[in-house]
Amino acid sequence: MNRVYNFAAGPSTMPQEALEIAAREMLDFHGSGMSVMEMSHRSKLYQEIFDDTEAVLRGLMHIPDRYAVLFLQGGATGQFAAIPMNLMNGSGAADYVDSGNFAHGALVEAKKYGDARAVASSREADYAGIPALDPAAFNPDADYFYICANNTIYGTRYAAFPETGKVPLVADMSSNILSEVVDVNRFGVIYAGAQKNVGPAGLTIVIVRRDLLGHARPTTPKIFDWSIQAEKGSMLNTPPTYAIYMAGLCMKWLKAQGGVEGIERVNIEKANLLYDILDDSAFYRPRAEKASRSRMNVTFTTPSPELDAAFVKEAEAQGMVSLKGHRITGGIRASIYNAMPVEGVRKLAAFMKQFEVDHRAGV
Repeated sequence: MNRVYNFAAGPSTMPQEALEIAAREMLDFHGSGMSVMEMSHRSKLYQEIFDDTEAVLRGLMHIPDRYAVLFLQGGATGQFAAIPMNLMNGSGAADYVDSGNFAHGALVEAKKYGDARAVASSREADYAGIPALDPAAFNPDADYFYICANNTIYGTRYAAFPETGKVPLVADMSSNILSEVVDVNRFGVIYAGAQKNVGPAGLTIVIVRRDLLGHARPTTPKIFDWSIQAEKGSMLNTPPTYAIYMAGLCMKWLKAQGGVEGIERVNIEKANLLYDILDDSAFYRPRAEKASRSRMNVTFTTPSPELDAAFVKEAEAQGMVSLKGHRITGGIRASIYNAMPVEGVRKLAAFMKQFEVDHRAGV
């Protein structure tokens, strides 16, 4: 078997150990004579898989009982609407930090439901960093305060989360959940699409403080009503059963790596391998401001679009795939999520050094 190093931004690489277990259990899960894909979500055996997955997640993130954990569908984009439908029902106002494409999309969606405003934005700076935040500009009567914790496209992250007082802090952690230690108690809601650090596409995790449940506007579709989903144990309808099973396998792998605390140290090491090259090079140009650099998505360019394309092509020939930057930004993007081994990042770092040697003379 010749597996490549997959630097895709999502769906992304998953732990080989988890994939091997899934392969062994594909036709017969624990003597049941069937695949998890074929199981009724109402069966006792599948409920055990579901409960085990939730328990592992709660342990990894130290999620208190006062938070509900929901396993839903619709991706992060579905939650762009679900958040105001469930929360923007007091003052009818919410503060957003416009720090990237997905944060901006969430803001635009929220404007359909109430007074959503950008309290800070780096849009005019091409989202090169997290914008400076002035607490004096925050609305103390806002129903919630929204951030996107890591910006996949532009390669930026919050080095520190804002202090929002009594206003619930809501965070899209789709591309950095489980990659670094986070105090869940600081947030009203954390949500994430699974297809970057958790498992395959199709699963959306919502972690919501229980006192925020039960306030959805009457017109909220029941599929997006968190209180109904919590009451039904995320089984109002058929959940993404196989994606939940796979997420559980990936999270068990993470637990064996020392949990979030252990993988955070590895993720810092991996990111530094690439940023050290970018900082020491006159050939490469990092896209993100230094203070806002993501540990998950390292974005940069070479001296020309032609060299960017050559970089991606030559890397692919050496078994490193999906390094092309997002269509909005171009350039190069290395997504180095939890399951990307250090060896893969070291190989990319060595390739970067050699590519510069081979091509800088013609620049």
